Amino acid sequence: MSTVQKKRYTPEEYLTLERRADFRSEYFNGEIFAMAGANRQHVRIARNLIVRVDEQLRETPREVFGSDLRVKIGLTGLYTYPDASIGCGELQFEDKEVDTLLNPKVIFGILSETTEAYDRGKKFDHYRQIPSLEEYILVSQSEALVESFARQADGSWRLTVVKGLESTLELEFVTCRLKLADLYSNVSFEPEAQKSMR
Repeated sequence: MSTVQKKRYTPEEYLTLERRADFRSEYFNGEIFAMAGANRQHVRIARNLIVRVDEQLRETPREVFGSDLRVKIGLTGLYTYPDASIGCGELQFEDKEVDTLLNPKVIFGILSETTEAYDRGKKFDHYRQIPSLEEYILVSQSEALVESFARQADGSWRLTVVKGLESTLELEFVTCRLKLADLYSNVSFEPEAQKSMR
């Protein structure tokens, strides 16, 4: 009985394919993984997030990027697309294409049912290997809830949970405040009764 060998790609082959593709894919350890599309709720939260952060960082040496900018984790080799990221000072890119950021300061992930375990687990394991990363922020789609993991001097990560539309998240390493009412503007949460009927 023969087994079919799965094709493995070099990072250079992945980038060549990715730059021509109509959809986005992650890359890790020779394999390419297609990424799922986002739903309306996810898109609204991402838009609100980028607009509010951009308003506050516009006159500073910091810049917010959306999900089209790829991030590479140099120590693990993962190429991925965060929902949003913030770069500070002199940005470092992998090559002259300037489409793969190497030194994000803050990364945002908008949680979905299909990716939440990965975002909290393996993906966070990768992100922790980025020397420049100071804060990893997870945003819920199902309720007004944001979790911020901030790197401490001893290398540990401190969790801050902000909940409720009246609350505000203060980013620790970038002068920026996110009111949850703004973050979730025009976002409707599914009532618990409807969830239990599924």
